[in-house]
Amino acid sequence: MKHNILVVDDDPAHARMLKTLISDWGYEVHLADDGDTGVEQVASHSFDIVLLDMKMKRMSGMEALSQIRQYNPSLPVIMMTAYSSVDTAVEALKIGAYDYLTKPLDFDKLKLTIERILERIFLQSENKTLKERLKSTAFHHNILGKSQAMAALLDTLNMVAPTDANVLVTGESGTGKELVSAALHDNSPRKNGPFVRINCAAITQTLLESELFGHARGAFTGAEQKRKGKFLQADKGSILLDEIGEMSLPMQAKLLRVLQEKEITPVGSDESIKVDVRVIAATNRDLKTMAEKGEFRQDLFFRLNVVTLDIPPLRSRPEDIPELALHFLELFSQKNRREIKGFAPDAMDTMIRYAWPGNVRELMNAIERAVVLARADYITRTDLPFGAVDDGSQAFETGLAAGNLGNIRLSRIEKEAVLSTLAAAGGNKSETARRLGITRKTLLKKLKQYGKDK
Repeated sequence: MKHNILVVDDDPAHARMLKTLISDWGYEVHLADDGDTGVEQVASHSFDIVLLDMKMKRMSGMEALSQIRQYNPSLPVIMMTAYSSVDTAVEALKIGAYDYLTKPLDFDKLKLTIERILERIFLQSENKTLKERLKSTAFHHNILGKSQAMAALLDTLNMVAPTDANVLVTGESGTGKELVSAALHDNSPRKNGPFVRINCAAITQTLLESELFGHARGAFTGAEQKRKGKFLQADKGSILLDEIGEMSLPMQAKLLRVLQEKEITPVGSDESIKVDVRVIAATNRDLKTMAEKGEFRQDLFFRLNVVTLDIPPLRSRPEDIPELALHFLELFSQKNRREIKGFAPDAMDTMIRYAWPGNVRELMNAIERAVVLARADYITRTDLPFGAVDDGSQAFETGLAAGNLGNIRLSRIEKEAVLSTLAAAGGNKSETARRLGITRKTLLKKLKQYGKDK
């Protein structure tokens, strides 16, 4: 389909010359004989670009530009101007013109400007399509949440997914590192290729080299057949190296060589094999600190850490818990053929206040258990596992409601007040300190005492 370009010029000869020239470049060209007719055409037709003369008899280019932008603020407008009106053209840029060209026109520059505009339009369209596809895929992978932290994470994911950059996915256990890694692959140009996962902590270090790079027949006792490793299996696709922080230093050196040379050497073989693999590494450990201590190779860390996606823990985004909880409720109600309608207020309140040390995975397991064991149409607080009631807080609340604090120590009350305020403030320590009427330094000291300073 040809792109449509509108030329607005009250000089008939100049307008016809532009139409012939631009048509020869493969575009559909329409003419308007003055600013007012140009505005009318923009209001009634769809154009990709407008070439607008600055000086015209009935309506000036500046006035036409202003009205065109009212109809379509995103429509690119190129101003055409004589040398004497360059200052006015610069003013036109300030109110929204894409560019200006001086007469007599440099046709090569005009062609290049048109091509750049159409390329930008194409990239914007591609980006919009990608964002829509990402949202769909992200939901499919249970990457849910409307909190500011999750919005920032998904924005970064959206930008890095179409590239071939190595990505380091970090976060506590249960936050969803594998889901984010899968979303990266599914929204990349490699989405039709394999997505291979390997847990570096689940395999002994002596066997990890063979698992990653494969081995030749007879390479070691029991190697009766030649075997392809995970990297070769992932060729033209992506590989997820989960728990990369558990990899031994000698193995890290071999992985670094693979990243540098883009080739692997199977165990027991002298043959090097080229591989085309995007590497996604995941860990719940602080690789930067490990590298500073010599526990992880710095050069490998820099290779893996081209882009970092840090998944926030669930306790830092309690506003996402209702959405996640309702999603898991629907999922497990269907799976277990239960007609559970929702959550009682006390159950939702408990889930929002709980710290969830196991993060989204713990929430998911708690809701599946509640769905299976629920005796009514709505899940109540008592349907949640004991672990979903934060370490004595239920006893505290019961004692407080009864006016009987007999067996509850003052330190327990203080701890509950601090942690519940922290949860209500969405993990914001400065806001928590403000609400409690203490200094941030005092708050940090208390959180360290409670083991909640991370």
